[in-house]
Amino acid sequence: MDTPEMKYSEAIAELEAITAKMQSPDCDIDSLAALTSRALELLKICKEKLFKTDEEVRACLETLSDSLK
Repeated sequence: MDTPEMKYSEAIAELEAITAKMQSPDCDIDSLAALTSRALELLKICKEKLFKTDEEVRACLETLSDSLK
């Protein structure tokens, strides 16, 4: 499910599920590394989306500011 088209909300939901698994007493040490690796991938996706959105919002605000002058 790690695609460029993955939505932020999907990544967050998967991160929450991974966190729940990791906090579960049923989580074995053998799956911990794989869960941690996947969580890192999802965090990177979220970070990229947040930075992209921030840039877009800033550009919109700058355009608005320029048009009000």
